[in-house]
Amino acid sequence: MSARLLNGREVSRVMREKLGTQAQQYSRDFGRRPVLATVLVGDDPASHTYVRMKAAACTEVGIESRRVHLDAGLSTNAVCAEVRALSEDPNVDGILLQHPVPPGVDERAAFDAIDPAKDVDGVTRDSFAAMALGTAGFESATPGGIMRLLDSYAIALSGRHAVVIGRSPILGRPMGMLLLARDATVTYCHSRTADLSSHVESADLVVAAVGSPGLVRGEWIKPGAVVIDAGYADNKGDVDFDSASRKASYITPVPGGVGPMTITTLLEQTVRAARERSMS
Repeated sequence: MSARLLNGREVSRVMREKLGTQAQQYSRDFGRRPVLATVLVGDDPASHTYVRMKAAACTEVGIESRRVHLDAGLSTNAVCAEVRALSEDPNVDGILLQHPVPPGVDERAAFDAIDPAKDVDGVTRDSFAAMALGTAGFESATPGGIMRLLDSYAIALSGRHAVVIGRSPILGRPMGMLLLARDATVTYCHSRTADLSSHVESADLVVAAVGSPGLVRGEWIKPGAVVIDAGYADNKGDVDFDSASRKASYITPVPGGVGPMTITTLLEQTVRAARERSMS
């Protein structure tokens, strides 16, 4: 068996063509482009790279990108004040606080300073509650992107056993909530899970999201399982791709799988936020 690639770049390309049309229509209807404000605290090189990538993606589809760069030495209160100011700005439709923030800033407090109506990255408590309860709101961008990728390949989820490796509040935990809402049976695994391999071996769908290169070995994969690698560290994913692709039915490459879908979901939710705010 040789797994079929879940090509996030290609799915994103198709989605962005549609988003470009939607952004143009919004501009015609309301006289301005949708606006995404990106807040970057400090000078982490990787964060700067991600922010540049997101700004380029905004330009590609016709979204205005507003960058707010804050000093790493600012207090939690100061960062929250900047985020609340963007939340109150009528010309800003979506807000992205680039993760991670410096150690001196309470990231959860900064996330929750975002107006839920502008939380297009799906990081606030309100957004998590919406995903958990199945109510209206924005999805966390990476889990939401994974769901869109699975849907684009018509991968059935109902009744299937999904193992999510990782429990972060913006990736692992919401991933499980979205899968549960689609009638999958979800098992969470994490750094304290005993005998990780036995859980993976029973999974119809594996979502690896811990940032530990090569953690998931190919021999653990159930024949025909779907493998989503959302981990990324040192230019490598959490799954041993070569061995896993010999057993899986579908697998994401790293890079080119989940990453493009994360950014495209962020853009999609920004366009949606702009229209919903303008129509309210």
